[in-house]
Amino acid sequence: MAAGAAARREPGPGPGGEKRILCVGLVCLDIISVVEAYPAEDSDIRCVSQRWQRGGNASNSCTVLALLGAPCAFMGSLAPGHAADFIVADFRHRGVDMTHVAWQPRGDVPCACCVVSAANGSRTIVLYDTNLPDVTAHDFELVDFSQYKWIHWEARNAAEQAAMMRRVERYNRDQPAAERVRTSVEVEKPREELLPLLGLAHVVFISKDVARHFGYQSAPEALQGLHSRIQPGATLICAWAEEGADAIGPSGELVHSDAFPPETLVDTLGAGDTFNAAVIFALSAGRTLQDALTFGCQIAGRKCGIQGFDGIV
Repeated sequence: MAAGAAARREPGPGPGGEKRILCVGLVCLDIISVVEAYPAEDSDIRCVSQRWQRGGNASNSCTVLALLGAPCAFMGSLAPGHAADFIVADFRHRGVDMTHVAWQPRGDVPCACCVVSAANGSRTIVLYDTNLPDVTAHDFELVDFSQYKWIHWEARNAAEQAAMMRRVERYNRDQPAAERVRTSVEVEKPREELLPLLGLAHVVFISKDVARHFGYQSAPEALQGLHSRIQPGATLICAWAEEGADAIGPSGELVHSDAFPPETLVDTLGAGDTFNAAVIFALSAGRTLQDALTFGCQIAGRKCGIQGFDGIV
C-alpha cells in the first residue's frame, strides 16, 4: 500500500505549464487473442498472436491522450498484485499520471478476455468485473481542480459520479471563465441508473447501444430525441461505427463527420475510447465541434487499422 500512499501527492501542471486532462473510470487487464476468424462454439483453435494490454474505457482514453501529446491523469481503482504491477508499469511507460489511483484493500483487478478476429477486425469481450470497489466522491475530494482543464468520466457508479460532477460545478462558479474545468461523460451501457449523468456534463458521449435502447435507429435521430436530457449549452455526441459520428452543439446545430475506415480493418478494440479521447483532445485545444468530430473519426479510423494503439499518430 506504500505505492498507493505515494501516488496521492498531486503533481504540478504538465510540461510548459499546460493543465492536465483527468479520466475517471475503469482500468483492467486485457488478455487479447488474435485469431484468423472468430471460433465456433466448442472448437479448439490456435491464435495468431496473444498479448497483455492495459484496458478499460477511461484507461484506454488516457493512452490515446498521451499519444496525442496531452498531459493526462487516470483515476480509478486497483488492488495490489501481478495484474496491478503490469498496469502501473504501462501507465508509467505512457507517461500517464497515477496520483489519484485508489488502492483498494480488498477485491481483484478486473480482467477481460478479448478475441480479435483478423478476418474482419471484430472484438468480442468477456469481462470478469470483479468485486473491486469503484472510486467514490470521497476519493474525488483529493483532486485539486486548479491542475486540470478537463475531467472525463466513464459512467459507472452513477450516484458517486454525480456527486463528483456537482463538486466541479461548484468549483467553476467561483472561477473566471478561463480557469473553469470542462467536464464530459461517456454513457455506453443502457442502464437506467446511468441516465441522470446525461444532464451533468458539458460534453456527453452516448453509444449506439444507448441510442437503440431509446428506440432510435440513427445518430441524428438519437441526438434530436435526447437533446432535452442534457444541460443548456452542453454538447451531445453519438458515434455510429461505419456511419461516422454526429453531434449537437451548444447552439443546437447538428454536425456530422463521415467515418475514416482503414484500408484493412485489423482491430476495433478500443476504437470508441480512441474517438472519445481524440474529440476531448481537440475540444480542449479550442478547436470547433466540427473539427473535433472529424479528428475523432480520423484517429479512431487509424486505430482500427492497427493492433493496439501505437501508430495512431
